[in-house]
Amino acid sequence: MVPDLTPARYRAGVTGHPIAHSKSPRLHRAAYAYLGFDCSYTAIDTPPESLGSLLSELRREPSWRGLSVTMPHKAAALPHMDSLGPGVRELGVINTVLAVGETDSRRLVGYNTDVEGIVRAVRQAGAAHPQRALILGGGGTAAAALAALASMGVERVDVCVRTPEKAAPLVETGHRLGITVELRQFAAAAGLCGASQLVISTLPPRGADGLAGSLLSEPFMESEASSGPRVLLDVAYDPWPSALAAAWSGRGGVIVPGLEMLLYQAVAQVKLFAGDVFGDEAAVINVMCDAVGAPRR
Repeated sequence: MVPDLTPARYRAGVTGHPIAHSKSPRLHRAAYAYLGFDCSYTAIDTPPESLGSLLSELRREPSWRGLSVTMPHKAAALPHMDSLGPGVRELGVINTVLAVGETDSRRLVGYNTDVEGIVRAVRQAGAAHPQRALILGGGGTAAAALAALASMGVERVDVCVRTPEKAAPLVETGHRLGITVELRQFAAAAGLCGASQLVISTLPPRGADGLAGSLLSEPFMESEASSGPRVLLDVAYDPWPSALAAAWSGRGGVIVPGLEMLLYQAVAQVKLFAGDVFGDEAAVINVMCDAVGAPRR
């Protein structure tokens, strides 16, 4: 059993490997305190071989309300679910586990709130209707980025990865979502950045540092749909600004910190975990912003 050092009626947490860097505990605890929801929230470092045991505990222990799931467990956790939320089957990855029911009727439901997190973060920055978009990286967050772009009406997305054959499942994911995915070598990333209205980097911290230098030498290309800002969402939020974000800003583009995505996907998780206790979303968002030093909305 995972020890809970914070006495509370309910439990929730975030799991990954490693997980010490996560800001999710600050976000969730601030929201629960504001809502008066008696629920602890802890970071749980879970090696891949221990994921099944942790999820079994959620199913067994009625005090558990849910779990935030990050790398490397977003795909591995899905087969342990009893049911899936909207759109999750098409994605093949989850970032949220909701535990419902009592004793023998307990079930685990998998959701992906990363999609909502991405959409709200980039729309907050003014990227309401991008027509040409680029994703950097090919993991579980890239799948969520595809779903986010599809929901925003984007029909075609370039995906730059270092090993295209390993990212081949994203093409099929795009097909299920009704969006065309073109896999590209990472060497083409700088030029594609210059041609895109919206870039979503799903790479780990410092994973795009090598791209930053060449980005400065690639001017933004004019396009038929160039109204609106050129927006970069870099999901890696530590360190910040990333080298990629600094280079993008240096070219006059708008940068969206990964902390914005983290905030909005966490709000959606709080709604699921708190249930009927949740209310006044705007106020909840502001106390969560305060908890991580982000500007209030």
